[in-house]
Amino acid sequence: MSHAETVWGAYRFLGEGEKEPKDESPWLRRVAFVVSAIGLVSLTAFAITLTTTMQDQLVEEATADFEVFAHAVWHDLHDKIQADAQKSLGEPLNKILPGRATARGRRILVTDDHGHVAAAFPPLDSKNATLSDVLGAEQVLTEFADKAGVMRVKLADGTPALATVQKLPAPYGQVAMIYPLDNVLGEWRTIAAHYAVVFAFTTVMLLAVVFAYFRQSRKRQAAEQANAYIRSRLDTALSRGRCGLWDWDIARGRIYWSDSMYEMLGLQAERRCLSFSELNALIHPHDGDLSVIAEMVSTSRTKSVDHEFRARHANGQWIWLRARAQLVDDARDAGLHLVGIAVDISEQKALAQHTATANMRLRDAINAISEAFVLWDAQNRLVVCNSKFLDLHGLAPESAPPGATYGDIMARRTAFVLQHETSSADSRAGDARTYEARLTDGRWLQINERRTKDGGYVSVGADITALKRNQEKLQDSERRLTGTVADLTRSRQTLEMQAQQLATLAEQYHHQKAEAEAAYLAKSEFLANMSHELRTPLNAIIGFTEMMLAEPFGALGSPKYVEYCNNVRQGGTYLNEVLTDILDMSRLEAGLVRLAEREVSVAEAVRRAVNIWRARAEEKKITLLVEVDEKLRCVGDEALIVKALGVFLSNSVKFTDAGGFVRLRVRHHGASIAFFIEDTGRGIDPRVLPRLGRPFEQSAGVMENGMKGSGLGLAIARALVDLHGGALRFRSRLGMGTVAMMRLACAHCAGANVTPLIARQIETQPAKAAPPAYAARSLETVARVAGSDSTTRKPGALSSIRRAP
Repeated sequence: MSHAETVWGAYRFLGEGEKEPKDESPWLRRVAFVVSAIGLVSLTAFAITLTTTMQDQLVEEATADFEVFAHAVWHDLHDKIQADAQKSLGEPLNKILPGRATARGRRILVTDDHGHVAAAFPPLDSKNATLSDVLGAEQVLTEFADKAGVMRVKLADGTPALATVQKLPAPYGQVAMIYPLDNVLGEWRTIAAHYAVVFAFTTVMLLAVVFAYFRQSRKRQAAEQANAYIRSRLDTALSRGRCGLWDWDIARGRIYWSDSMYEMLGLQAERRCLSFSELNALIHPHDGDLSVIAEMVSTSRTKSVDHEFRARHANGQWIWLRARAQLVDDARDAGLHLVGIAVDISEQKALAQHTATANMRLRDAINAISEAFVLWDAQNRLVVCNSKFLDLHGLAPESAPPGATYGDIMARRTAFVLQHETSSADSRAGDARTYEARLTDGRWLQINERRTKDGGYVSVGADITALKRNQEKLQDSERRLTGTVADLTRSRQTLEMQAQQLATLAEQYHHQKAEAEAAYLAKSEFLANMSHELRTPLNAIIGFTEMMLAEPFGALGSPKYVEYCNNVRQGGTYLNEVLTDILDMSRLEAGLVRLAEREVSVAEAVRRAVNIWRARAEEKKITLLVEVDEKLRCVGDEALIVKALGVFLSNSVKFTDAGGFVRLRVRHHGASIAFFIEDTGRGIDPRVLPRLGRPFEQSAGVMENGMKGSGLGLAIARALVDLHGGALRFRSRLGMGTVAMMRLACAHCAGANVTPLIARQIETQPAKAAPPAYAARSLETVARVAGSDSTTRKPGALSSIRRAP
C-alpha cells in the first residue's frame, strides 16, 4: 500500500500506478449472510439427524435387549411354575426374577387365568386390574402374546414404552413386561443434551461471528460514508479555496494530484498518477525546474519546500501557484515523499501588482502635488513624503528614507528655519492644527496637520506667499477703496446738486419746448394764412397774364410784351407751386390731412401722375417710360398717391438733362406694391442722401447749378408715404442718376401677383434711326432695381437708404 493510499484511504493503486476507489459491494455481505445461514441450518440438520439416528439406534438396541430380557424372565417364571404348579407366587417378583430384572424402571405383570393381575412389580395401587387396564384397551399384545413380540405402545396413562406379553403355564395366564421409553432414552437424552449444548455454543459463536462481521461491515460502511463525506467536504473546500493536494513519490517519479488541482488547471480529472515529465511540461520555463527541488530534497538539504511557479492552464493562460510541502519518510514504501498543498495565488499576484501600481501612482500623485506633503506613523517615523517636502527642508532623497525618525530627519535638514509662526483662527487644539509660518527668505507657508486613525500625523504645507502678497495688496486696495468711497460720497453729493439743477433745467426745457411748439403751430398757421392771402392776388396775376398772352382783345403790340407776359406767368406759376407746397406741408405738420382710403387702380394713378409732367418732359426732350400692370391694386388715397408720384416725377424731370429718360415701374412684392422712379440725372451726393425728406432740405449742388426750389417736395412726399404706412428709399450715384422706391400696401389683385420684368414704353418719341444713347445703361439700371430690394441692390455708394420699410 502506497503513501498516497495511506493518506487518502479511498483509492487503491494498480500495478501500472493507476488508482481507483475501493468499493465493497453489498452482495458480499449478502453472501456472508447466506453462507452463515446455510452453515447454521446444516449444523442444525446435522445435530437433529445425529440425535434422531442415535435415538432410533438406541431404541432398536433396547428392543433387542428387552426381547432377550423378556425371554429370560419368561423362562425363569416358566421354570418356577413348572416346578410347583399348585403353589402360588407367594414371594415378591423381585425375589423370584433374576437380578436387575426390574432395574431401569422395568415393570413385570403376571396375570391369572382370568386375566387379572396376580403379581406385579412394582406393585399396583388398584386391585383386580387387568392387562388392558395397564396396557390400554386397544393394545393387541394380550391377543397375540408371543406372536406380537416387543412393541412400542402407549400405556393407559399415556406413557410410551416397550412392551411384550408371554403366556405362562396354568394356573397363570400371561406375563407382561413393560420398559418405559423414558428410561430407555435417558442416556440418549444426556448425550443429546451434550450435543445440544455443543450445538448451541457453536450456534452462538457463529451468530456472534456473523453479528460481529455485519457490525464491523456497518461500521466500515459508516466510516467509508464519513470518509466520503469528509473527502467531499475537503474537495469542496479545496475547490472553493483554489487549493490542491499532491503527493510526490520522489524515488518512483510519480506525483499524485487531487481533483481540485486538475480543476485549477482546467484539466479533466484522471484516476492516475502523473509522471515527472508531464508535470514539468506544465511549469513555466522561467520559474525553475522540478529536478532542482528533487535534488535538494534527495540530498536532505531541506525538509520543506515553499516554491512559487506558473503553470499552464487548459486555455493557454499562465496561473500562479504556490506549493508548500513537507518531506515524509514512508517506511512501508521505503522511499521519500513530498506531501503538501498547492494554492492558486493568481489573484494575490494580480492584487500585488495592482497594489504596486497603485502605490506607484499614489507616490507619483503625492510627488506631483504642489504642496509639501509628509506622513508620519504613530512612532513619529516617516512613512512617505514628496519632493516638495525635501526641497523645503533641503534634504536629499537618501536622507529621508521610510522608517526614519522625525528627529533624525530634522537633524539633517539644511533649509531655512522658521522665522515666526502665526496660528490660524480656526485651528483646533485636538487632532488638527493649522498655522502659518514665514521663512527667513520671505516665503509664507500654510501648514495643516491632521492626526490619522492609527495615531500618526499627516502634514501638508502650501506656499501662500502669493496669497499673502495679494492680501497685502488687498489691504492697500481697501485703504484706497475707503478713500475712493469718501470721494464718491462727495461726488454723490455733487451729483445730487447737479441732478437738482438738471431737474430745474428740464422743467425750463419743457416750458420752452411748449413755447416753441406753440410758436411752430403759430408759424404754420401764419404760413397757411399767408399762403392763402398770397394765392388770391397771385391767381389774378396768373389769370390776367394768360389772358394777355391769349390776346382776346387784340395784339399787345411789341413781341417783348409777349415775352414779358410769359415770364410773369412762369414766375407766378412757380410762386403758386411754392405756396401750394408750403400750405400742404403746414397741413401735414398740423395733422389736418385725412386719408380717403379705397382700392386704387395703380395703373390709373400712374397715368394721372405721368400726364401732369409729360408736357414738361417733352419740353426738355426727356423720354418718359412707364411699366405697370393693369391688374395691380393698392390701398390708399388716390389723389395723395398721385401727388407723391408727381413729386418724384417732378424732381426726375427737373434734374435730368435733355436727351435723358425717366422711367416709372411698378412691381408687386409680397403684401406690398413697389413704385420705382428712375432717372438719368446728375445724381445726389451720398452725403446728402440721409437728409433727403427733411423740410427745406436741398442739395448744395442743385443750388449751385441754379435749380432753385422750396425744398418741401420730398418732405411732402415722405409725409404722404408715412401717412399711408408705406416706406421710401433712395439710391443715387453722382453722374449716373437716382432711383426712388415708394412701397404701399397691396389690395386684392385680379390676376397674377408678379408682373414680368419687361421694359414697356407707354408713349415714345417719333421713331429714330438708332436707339438713344441711354438704352444700354438703362437696361443695367432696370435689372439692378427689379425684384426684391434686399436681394438685388448693389452695396456701395448707392446703398444710401434713409429708412427701412
